[in-house]
Amino acid sequence: MTEISHHSQVWSHRTPRTRLFMWVGWLALVALFVWCWQIMTRDTIWFFVADAPRQAADIAGRMVPPRWSYLGELWLPLWDTINIATLGTIGGVIMAVPVAFLAARNTTPSARFLRPVALFVIVASRSINSLIWALLLVAIIGPGLLAGIVAIALRSIGFVGKLLYEAIEETDQSQIEAIEATGASPAQVLNYGIVPQIMPAFWGITVFRWDINIRESTILGLVGAGGIGLKLQASLNVLAWSQVTVILLLILATVVISEWVSARMRHAII
Repeated sequence: MTEISHHSQVWSHRTPRTRLFMWVGWLALVALFVWCWQIMTRDTIWFFVADAPRQAADIAGRMVPPRWSYLGELWLPLWDTINIATLGTIGGVIMAVPVAFLAARNTTPSARFLRPVALFVIVASRSINSLIWALLLVAIIGPGLLAGIVAIALRSIGFVGKLLYEAIEETDQSQIEAIEATGASPAQVLNYGIVPQIMPAFWGITVFRWDINIRESTILGLVGAGGIGLKLQASLNVLAWSQVTVILLLILATVVISEWVSARMRHAII
């Protein structure tokens, strides 16, 4: 009789080589963390760090009770903040729509030249924070609401443009081909084949960006771009902590309401 020997093999989730690479990767990550920690803490004054809890408790004690009588001076700056966010969103969307159509592969008239330019505009807008845009614009056109509106608009181009051009590229090509088969012109194909498909995404993106801009516009006043941030900066400068509390609570309430409004609108649209 022939004896058949069965060789049992132990199953392993990873090969020895993979495990070695993983250990090397973890060691490199730990070494990178230690190196970054040394750089970050090189100039740290640890006495101040140790004293931070006491300082935080002291400031918290000065922030209560809030000075509610100061609330009457905040309604106009709050209205300015909402206007900055709203007008900035509208301006950003107006500029982002053509950029999105130039960046989308299925609508750009020049994939070699115009599409890279449009993508660069989107990346440039998304790379620079709205606070930095506001800082530059305050230096160029002066302090005030206009600088804040333009800063929000420039920041919104990248966000709206990126999401919108992705929505354009994801449109159903069969619907577009059916319209082209009727002999429709490129403008008619765009109007009847692409635009109706992206409108829900367009409105959802716009409302979502408006919600984000409400939050970002609250701090633009710190660099002189108007809104409730100006009141916050003034209160911080004179150490009026009870006024700071009122401003922060008002900003929190505004953000919560804008989040609720944004969620309801996006739910109704989508």
